[in-house]
Amino acid sequence: MSARRHRPGVIALSLALIAAGGAGVAVLLLQVDHRTEVVTVVRGVQVGDVVTEDDLSKASVALDPAVKAVRGNALDSVVGRRAAVELKPGSLLAPAQVTRDSLVKTGEQLVPIGLKPEQVPATALVPGQRVQLVHVAAQGQADSGQEADATPETVSGRVVKASSAAPGTGVVVVDVATSAADGPTAAAWVSAGALRLVLAAPGGR
Repeated sequence: MSARRHRPGVIALSLALIAAGGAGVAVLLLQVDHRTEVVTVVRGVQVGDVVTEDDLSKASVALDPAVKAVRGNALDSVVGRRAAVELKPGSLLAPAQVTRDSLVKTGEQLVPIGLKPEQVPATALVPGQRVQLVHVAAQGQADSGQEADATPETVSGRVVKASSAAPGTGVVVVDVATSAADGPTAAAWVSAGALRLVLAAPGGR
């Protein structure tokens, strides 16, 4: 008789478990329904380099509305643009990370500068960083009669791209955008080994 009295409770518990299982399935289906196809980065792209179709892929993810990502159906629209920041494999591609514009603006020239390990600032050189190109005496040469306390000639610039340290030598090549008028001067200093790069103060030009 006691077994019969407990049967309604067992049935109620079973129904509750079935209901809970159904709710779990409903939540899972809801999550699947709200997945969004977005563009992902599958191959690293350096700042300023052109983005190719091989650099990108698509993935379906549960996307938070606050996250800005290029939708999968817009993949073709970003191919051929330039990377405005370094694109790292495994990340979602945001609209602001690519640009149609050249990183060298109208009226500017690009001056490549090779820095030896001891000349590379400990602070990472990043695109947009303001720098000063300083004219110094070429290595092994005298100061050409200039007064020791004379203010050195400088050229203002902006970092466009900085390479990784070259294996063996540790040399870092920094592409610096200068005004078109200052570009030839800075290039001559580089050729003579008479240039040093220093970071400008925040907000400096």
